[in-house]
Amino acid sequence: MTRKQKRLAVIGGGISFIIAAVLLVMFAFSQSVAYFYMPSDLAKTPVAPETRIRLGGLVGEGSIVRGKGSTVRFAVTDPSGESVSVRYAGILPDLFREGQGVVTEGRFEGASHEFVADTVLAKHDEKYMPKEVADKLKEQGLWQHAGEPQ
Repeated sequence: MTRKQKRLAVIGGGISFIIAAVLLVMFAFSQSVAYFYMPSDLAKTPVAPETRIRLGGLVGEGSIVRGKGSTVRFAVTDPSGESVSVRYAGILPDLFREGQGVVTEGRFEGASHEFVADTVLAKHDEKYMPKEVADKLKEQGLWQHAGEPQ
């Protein structure tokens, strides 16, 4: 091999390595994407089972049912009246309660059509609302600014 051929081989190997690294990173990001939905969005366009999503809205009044161990079932609702049944096994945030904003992350089970959450986030005070929930409420024309009459 001449010097020129060796140099081209090293450059080709480096470019191949960089392309492989970029493809692996892109694959990893595509696996971790979770789209945000509200119950009314799911009523319009259902999501395929086992698709990872974020589900946001309010914890339904009277919907919290504690099961064996740390399993909890509750409903996530939105102002349109739609609701989605959620099952979560784990420790809930201290601020989790009925009527409060919540964002859950997980998948729909194929057989039961129940949303199985692996993460539950509750809002931390009366002024905070997750950005995704606020944006969806603004799109639907249901957004209330703090201090406005309801």
